[in-house]
Amino acid sequence: MRLKISAIFFIFSLVLVLTGCTSQKAELKIDYEKYTLANGLEVILHEDRSDPIAAVAILYHVGSNREEKGKTGFAHLFEHMLFQESQHIGQDQFFKKIQDAGGTLNGGTWEDGTVYYEIVPNNALEMILWMEADRMGYLLSTITTEAFANQQEVVINEKRQRVDNNPYGHTSYIIEKLLYQEDHPYNWQVIGSMDDLRKATLKDVRDFYMKWYGPNNATLVIAGDFEVGQTKEWVEKYFAEIISGNQIADPKPIPANLSETKRASYEDNFAKSPELNMVFPTIEQLTKEAYALDLLSELFAEGKKAPLYKVIVEDDKLAPSVSAYNNSQEIAGYFRIRIRAFPNSRLTDVEKSINKAFELFEQDKFTESDLSAKKAKWETAFYNGITSIFNKSFNLAQYNEYAGSPGYIGKELQGILDVSIEDIWHVYNKYIKNKPFVLTSFVPKGKTELIAENSLPFEIKEESLKDQKTVSVSEDESVKIEKIPTTFDRSIEPPKGTDPLLKVPPIWENKLSNGLSLLGIEHHELPLIQFTLTLNGGMLLDDPNKIGVANLMTDIMMQGTKNKTPVELEEAIDALGATIRMHTTKESIVITANTLTSTFDQTYALVEEILLEPRWDTKEFERVKKQTIEIINRNKANPNAIASAVYSKLIYGEGNILSNTTMGTIASVESINIEDMKNFYQRYFSPAVSYVSIVGDITEEKSVATFSSLVEKWPAKDIKIHEYPLPEPLKKSKVYFVDFPGAKQSVIRIGNLSLARTDSDFYPAYVMNYKLGGSFSGVVNLILREEKGFTYGARTSFSGTKIPGPFTASSAVQSSATLESTQIFKEEMIKYKQGIPEEDLAFTKNALIKSNARRFETISALIGMLNNIAKYNLPKDYVKQNEKIVRSMTLEQHKNLANKYIHPDKMIYLIVGDAKTQLKPLNKMGFGVPTVLDKEGNPNWEAKKY
Repeated sequence: MRLKISAIFFIFSLVLVLTGCTSQKAELKIDYEKYTLANGLEVILHEDRSDPIAAVAILYHVGSNREEKGKTGFAHLFEHMLFQESQHIGQDQFFKKIQDAGGTLNGGTWEDGTVYYEIVPNNALEMILWMEADRMGYLLSTITTEAFANQQEVVINEKRQRVDNNPYGHTSYIIEKLLYQEDHPYNWQVIGSMDDLRKATLKDVRDFYMKWYGPNNATLVIAGDFEVGQTKEWVEKYFAEIISGNQIADPKPIPANLSETKRASYEDNFAKSPELNMVFPTIEQLTKEAYALDLLSELFAEGKKAPLYKVIVEDDKLAPSVSAYNNSQEIAGYFRIRIRAFPNSRLTDVEKSINKAFELFEQDKFTESDLSAKKAKWETAFYNGITSIFNKSFNLAQYNEYAGSPGYIGKELQGILDVSIEDIWHVYNKYIKNKPFVLTSFVPKGKTELIAENSLPFEIKEESLKDQKTVSVSEDESVKIEKIPTTFDRSIEPPKGTDPLLKVPPIWENKLSNGLSLLGIEHHELPLIQFTLTLNGGMLLDDPNKIGVANLMTDIMMQGTKNKTPVELEEAIDALGATIRMHTTKESIVITANTLTSTFDQTYALVEEILLEPRWDTKEFERVKKQTIEIINRNKANPNAIASAVYSKLIYGEGNILSNTTMGTIASVESINIEDMKNFYQRYFSPAVSYVSIVGDITEEKSVATFSSLVEKWPAKDIKIHEYPLPEPLKKSKVYFVDFPGAKQSVIRIGNLSLARTDSDFYPAYVMNYKLGGSFSGVVNLILREEKGFTYGARTSFSGTKIPGPFTASSAVQSSATLESTQIFKEEMIKYKQGIPEEDLAFTKNALIKSNARRFETISALIGMLNNIAKYNLPKDYVKQNEKIVRSMTLEQHKNLANKYIHPDKMIYLIVGDAKTQLKPLNKMGFGVPTVLDKEGNPNWEAKKY
């Protein structure tokens, strides 16, 4: 996981009073306490008693920028190592103990730091502090040859999944190699190079740990519902005796030294469309100029009025979308423009169009109202960012480490609000206009004619499939593995207090006379309101010969209204600092709005206008059609997207519309016209099949009164949602293979059609599956990731809705482990049917029941609960009823459910990978000769060549 400091989107709790427009001064009152232990550990406490949970975050001021050339990837490697075990906590117990307490945890590494965090019911806070202290002060004795080699494998597979097996996966590598000088700490990637990881010695990584992971190079944050005095005693007990490391100075800014423009090209094995990046060196974070560059990127590229969009998308029609952003980090920054073009667009033309966009930006300029609209979006994002104590803890730590004080948020927010028009023109002229840049051209293999002119090929050493061998680390006799002394017995796990009770807030319900159902929760902690309007049907209402109409509806309806052009609608939303989005699923069309309480009425009025007065803009319709076709085309280059699409086709069969993606095919989208859209709207948009879920700083009375305006304006009509026949259950397992030549990983999907969410057995089956693969501590993940190192993750799940969905086992594994991984899935499912130990059932019960204390902390989580109630006709206390199911489950019931719903001998086994090396070995699965399919899931008559 990679994280980056974000000034606004993840922010801790404070009281904010804004008067007048957003650019005026903000009055801030920040609620935290900070103190420092004798060993240098800085501790920050923040109380938030809104939910009975606590979050702990430890940020170590060490990222890839602390590494040395030739010894890269160590910081990210230690993100993994610290999850394994420590001197007093056994192998894989970090995840197990925290999940057993009802908590969640993760970590992240980026160029400038590494963070670890947990969110738990507050009765488990002492346990978390005990564990975090143990891996801070007592990890070294567990950094052994075996542990090191295992996590090397996991990290290498993460790189295969995120970089080597992905379209454009090498982009950042090339950009940063060209942008930063050889000895610059940003010259290498966070994940490191495979060569560096493979040749690293045990002494290398132990030395790195001892240098950077001491208490004097870290910030500990505790946020949530806790007793301050007791918590300070625990911090003293567990952290105070940890020995401080050497004194470490913060790194100083090192700007990129780019004296001339550099142009590079790369032929991508996976890309279907050319991509151009134009990257300018800028300035480090937390500076006045960085704030101005952030807003410059939005004014230049974001929205229909932005010059980059107008030139690239509308005028020259070279790409379906554009993006630009400023990435200011601890010691340097860059401003990046990225254009992923249409398949036959020449990147020379794209570069020329970017230059035209710069000219247009200078010519048309921008107004104060344009700038205010961008600031308004930041303000709303600010409030959205303080709904979670994880965000609070993480950002307290970040501001403390990188700005010197948790209270810097006041200056950061004000820095954005104070940016002026003059500031933006200043940074544009200083960093962008006529300045040298890095330009990269990524093109599909063989499409060199699309490369931007004067670009030189960039060589990347690709891993050969035949070289996918298990990492071997030699024993180092110079390394002594010794126990670290402590003044008390740290192997004794602290007792947990009484489990906090689940607090489900009161839910109100109403139904308007036109049939529109309303569900709501009053949540007055923040001046925010979020609501969704869901229309049942979605892709199920598509004509099977024109699949994609429902999907296009949610694009075209956001492109203006009867009385507003596309640009005017976008400006109206932005001026409110609101977000309004639409999306289509296989069973619904959803409108989502998020807004400040003060602008709710205006935001609702825009939603109503979008819903009731579509514009049917033919120009925009042709654009979104073209954009959709391009997305479909690009998905053909994504092994995971291919696996998901082909798997659905195999699960549901040709006769069921659910075997398709919501976007449809290139042919079906091309056949759709504007009249199809109007007909769909007239026939299927009805309040009789719709419901609203609303949560936030609004009363039931206000909500009902607002939506009641739809009673007269939106009359009901009867709608019949089509039903499709389901295929007969499989009688015998069958293996299918989609060839992806040269794939460094194989994507695995194994499963069969199973339960609907409305089936009485669905939730019991979900509980049954939890220990098999429903969490990080599931059997398949512990074997394939933690024991074997074949993958970055493996899971199993049930995914039914109102319609039966599949039970699925999934992973992406290194290519050389395809057969063994597939066999492990099969064998572990067979074993699971024989029953599980009592301790595994107890773990499942604890993890599922205790986690309810943190399930409904945020507005989005509460919206999700309301949508579940409405969609599946669940009782309002369904979460409580689910708790009873978990508590009462016996080993015998668990075993019966496994035998009833897990059938490894009657499943589809789908592999997407390199057929040349991985197809024939799958004959050993015992399910016959694999059937080779093309990337659309059709029989591949060229299979004989394999």
